[in-house]
Amino acid sequence: MSVVTNPVERLRARVGDALFMRVAGPGGYEARDRIHLTPGPRWFPPDSPIRLVHGDSATFVGGLRALLLQSLHPLAMAGVAGHSGYRGDPWGRLARTSTFLGYTTFATAEHAQEMVDRVRAVHARVRGKAPDGRTYRASDPHLLTWVHVAEADSFLTAHQRYGVRPLDPAEADEYVAQSGRVARALGAEDVPETVAELADRLASYRDELEATPAALDTARFLLREPPLPWSARAPYRLLAAGAVALLPDWARAELGVDTRFSRVLGGPAGGVAVRAVRWGMDGVSREGRRW
Repeated sequence: MSVVTNPVERLRARVGDALFMRVAGPGGYEARDRIHLTPGPRWFPPDSPIRLVHGDSATFVGGLRALLLQSLHPLAMAGVAGHSGYRGDPWGRLARTSTFLGYTTFATAEHAQEMVDRVRAVHARVRGKAPDGRTYRASDPHLLTWVHVAEADSFLTAHQRYGVRPLDPAEADEYVAQSGRVARALGAEDVPETVAELADRLASYRDELEATPAALDTARFLLREPPLPWSARAPYRLLAAGAVALLPDWARAELGVDTRFSRVLGGPAGGVAVRAVRWGMDGVSREGRRW
């Protein structure tokens, strides 16, 4: 983090540093340097849609929406509840997820593949039995595809609402295809290539989804009990409202979230929160990117 003398810029740097350390973890700056400063070919070229989407602060809203949506699959939720330390180490889980996103989007092809291999090795060990008696494996291609389509739909939806520059239709299709490359590398199958295919694939899971007690606990944790100091809860509440506002109506109904809260605050106030996060994160970013 560079030293600045202007009081406003000092404040911006402090806010950005605090946000970045929360999102990226204690080794975030070192990981970011490795991601951006290591020479070599990348999976995705500069200015490609996936870099635009994943480098925008709207991903904060998209990430929250994805977690809420993903929780509605009972087997995926059982894996998270049983193995991720969700309540015990929420910031560690966030840092691991954001680091994976940073490496696969911006790092060299070699480092991106290393990260994918590491995650696949973890998935191979995660298995168990859900409360309803069904068995699950984190490496199950069907579950991996669900996690992917929920993430891709959430990041794209949040970017189109709150991003600096929304994608045009061709770019949106390209984003879906590019994010699908990462999903297939992780072992997902029947991965969508266009926005229309993404919507169809998401809808195909509808009969499998329900708000289990674990999913309701996740929503309560994310929306009402975030592990944050009181000073950070007001802006986080606006980001969370933005995430809830972008959920499909049926998902909000399943999770029992306050639709008035989301619809009143999720539009303009959600945009204000994203701009505030962007202002802070740009103070410590590389080339205007969060990672």
